[in-house]
Amino acid sequence: MIKLIFASALLLLSMLVLFRAPTNFFWQVAVGITNFPWVMMLLAGFAFYLGDRASRLHWPVLIISTAAFIIFSLPIIAAFRQTATVPRAMQKIFPVKDEEGLPSVFNFFKMFGGNRQVNFQSFVYKHVGDHQLLVDFYPALPRHTAPLVIIVHGGSWESGDNKQLPELNSYLAGKGYNVAAITYRLAPAFRSPAPVEDVHDAINYFLQHAEQYKIDTNNIVLIGRSAGGQIALCAAYMLHLPNIKGVVNYYGPADMVWGGQVKVNSAVLNTNKIYDEYFGGQYEQVPDKFRESSAVANANSLSPPTLMIHGTIDPLVSIHHEERLQKKLDSLGVKNCFLRLPFATHGCDYSLKGPAGQVSRYAVLRFLNSVTNR
Repeated sequence: MIKLIFASALLLLSMLVLFRAPTNFFWQVAVGITNFPWVMMLLAGFAFYLGDRASRLHWPVLIISTAAFIIFSLPIIAAFRQTATVPRAMQKIFPVKDEEGLPSVFNFFKMFGGNRQVNFQSFVYKHVGDHQLLVDFYPALPRHTAPLVIIVHGGSWESGDNKQLPELNSYLAGKGYNVAAITYRLAPAFRSPAPVEDVHDAINYFLQHAEQYKIDTNNIVLIGRSAGGQIALCAAYMLHLPNIKGVVNYYGPADMVWGGQVKVNSAVLNTNKIYDEYFGGQYEQVPDKFRESSAVANANSLSPPTLMIHGTIDPLVSIHHEERLQKKLDSLGVKNCFLRLPFATHGCDYSLKGPAGQVSRYAVLRFLNSVTNR
């Protein structure tokens, strides 16, 4: 009976691969499952192995554990399928000079390897009263004048810092990009559009210190995750800086007018509290604040090329945000690519070695190489 319970528990957990998590706790579990599916596959294989042929529950245990194994493997299968479709789709929009210089879209064995770490230096780029806004700067390797990638962290506009998910920072630095992971002013002490202003000031800081940090001032790209994705999009679309050559949005809310009216499950994310603290009220109370924070509302024909990355089972930020942004960008004639990641959730890039992490890493590097003409 214990073996059957174990196999059944695994099958129930595998549902987090197929469906959006019903609570914040189960979302966090889903992040682990979908970033490290091989661990769950091993557990399902172990449950299969435990099946006792002499027991009357032998066949139920085998069937249930096999079903769990197959479902846990779906993120890997989806990544394998994207090894052909992603390069083909992106080549039409974002061609690169050197296809051979790109990594593989997905390699099963790379799920078990390590990640190179690049040494960074931390310093203050802006003072706001008693607040110090920090940047972790990862220099391009080998050291040379190179484009600048600014990373904007997530955290519902009220938490998080620039230490969040550092693997991509080191990876891009190792590929020849200067990377600056910044902090910004957080709610409720500061409200929109304070973070966008901070991104602008970070850009100005590096423009003023370009020689010191070997910055190619004509090539700047913004990358944001979750709330940071919304900030990066708004900065890219509203600052109107010609040296911003592109913006990458990892699962960020792109249409705040729509998102302010159609909210996610409150058991996963308390958007009412978040909106009160960051916008100063709900959409019905402060519609102008939501409009000024909406990438969809602020996109125009001069907006920079955009890469959108979103998992299909994200319970925190609806994938419809990116669908709506893509529709707007297409209507404006702005170059864009929307990378949908099947069986991936919010935080799908928690591990660059995971299926979604590898696919998104490929897409980001290709996008960077294309928009900076490298």
